[in-house]
Amino acid sequence: MYILVITCWFQLIRLGEETYTTIRIHKRLHGVGFKRRAPRAIKEVRKFAEKQMGTPDVRVDTRLNKYLWSKGVRNVPFRVRVRLSRRRIDDGDSAQKLFTLVTYVPVASIKDLQKENVDASQE
Repeated sequence: MYILVITCWFQLIRLGEETYTTIRIHKRLHGVGFKRRAPRAIKEVRKFAEKQMGTPDVRVDTRLNKYLWSKGVRNVPFRVRVRLSRRRIDDGDSAQKLFTLVTYVPVASIKDLQKENVDASQE
């Protein structure tokens, strides 16, 4: 079942859509000071998810946060495989209707992985 939310005259957002993708964090942290790299990585993941899924409310899972901080504040992993899932906000008084949950997907190797769009209602 799809619930369509019209955000603009040209864009339709489907609820329950999931995307598996790889984020290249290394290129987004180029030129950032050592003590700001891990916090900036979290901000860049949020920015990437907001742009891909079209929801301003982005929530980062704790496992993804631990993975990005696993090598310390300076040595952030170069790439990370994530699942972006669009969900409905249950609060009745919220201005936004949808949010994006970003979760870490552990893989043996990131090489040769493509972006995958998955319908969450089929799983």
